[in-house]
Amino acid sequence: MTYQLTRSAGIVSSPHWFRLLNRCWKATYPAGTKVRLDKDDLIRSARRVTGLQDLGRDFWDEPLDRLLHSLNHEAALHPVGRFIWRQRLINLLSTRLRAEYWFRKHPGILEEPLYPVWMIIGLQRTGTTLLHRLLTSDPENRVLLSWEALNPVPLNGVLGDTADRIRIARRSEKALKLIAPNFFAIHPVEYLAPEEDILLLDVSFLSTTPEATTTVPSYATWLEQTDQSMAYAYAAKLMKLLQYQRPGTRWVLKSPHHLEFSDLAVTHFGDVHFLWTHRDVHQSIPSFLSMVTHSQSIFSDRVDPACVADHWIRKTGYILSKGLDFRLGISQGNRFHDIFYEDFIADPVHHIEDLYQQNTLPTRHLVPEFEKARDLNPRGKYGFHSYSVNDFGVTDQDIDDHTMAYQTFQKKLYLKSKEEEL
Repeated sequence: MTYQLTRSAGIVSSPHWFRLLNRCWKATYPAGTKVRLDKDDLIRSARRVTGLQDLGRDFWDEPLDRLLHSLNHEAALHPVGRFIWRQRLINLLSTRLRAEYWFRKHPGILEEPLYPVWMIIGLQRTGTTLLHRLLTSDPENRVLLSWEALNPVPLNGVLGDTADRIRIARRSEKALKLIAPNFFAIHPVEYLAPEEDILLLDVSFLSTTPEATTTVPSYATWLEQTDQSMAYAYAAKLMKLLQYQRPGTRWVLKSPHHLEFSDLAVTHFGDVHFLWTHRDVHQSIPSFLSMVTHSQSIFSDRVDPACVADHWIRKTGYILSKGLDFRLGISQGNRFHDIFYEDFIADPVHHIEDLYQQNTLPTRHLVPEFEKARDLNPRGKYGFHSYSVNDFGVTDQDIDDHTMAYQTFQKKLYLKSKEEEL
């Protein structure tokens, strides 16, 4: 079964002009117009774009090899999808080339300690974006903005050169709105807003971004069985470079990816305090399945919602189990702060104040900023996202089969929180 870009699975058809462009472009493949996704060619292109040669002694090319194999043989990319992936891969390689230039030019960057980290690790669709955006309103919090996520390193070797990077991000936001106008109702991508730091892991080609946006089963399987230490170590280096460009007091990071690798986050980022958002998985997982299906339709006209569900329901259960294993296996102290979706959505500012109070941080002067951020990010800002577990040929029982241990843990946490309130 393939997904035909209709209103099923909570997705509206891609624009007619976009489908027509892909059909016309594909018809010209016999004339040699198919975009190449070849490692050596991509590296040459990145070196040509940047004028730099050194990818760093810690560059490991097997992740890129594995990803390219999946993109070329499994992802069924349409012509525009291949073009976007090529540009993205060249940009990631260019980011690494530029970062190595800065590390050589200013070696003191890597000698500086990382700021303490607040890390939002709830599953997708559990209120993480709203939480992230409210915390961004505190100027002490160093967040990764969308334009920084796309290009975390100055493009022209000039520290204060941000205009070009912001311009590129604004253009990317406009392009996404043209290609997938309804995607913003699911997940808004705004060039000046905070973005997930998983994009820093992408620079090492070791992250779950590809499997969330394309069908790359062999890469995803290999990734799950592979040590991710190199990606986290390099992300820490990029965070130090970002601190050097724009200082702060503490990092606020966000990505469900870190649930799977909480141990590596602590190892490589140091002082990490986890903010774990919780929601009924029978709501959050179908919502995420719809988001993935929509994301994949940006790159391919052959998307299988049943395949998406099969992969991500199991994967989500695995991620949750890894997160629970880490949490239950450490001396917690003040390592975790739990936020429950329905309560948080009802009064987000109160929950932010509670977080600050538990960390003995003042909030009185920040409440107006938190309220402003809340009002700028209302539910339904870009329309409402409709979805159902039935859209994917699965049932609540399928979700239960992979998440019951987490559901039991979540219920205990919630009851405990209510008892403490009394």
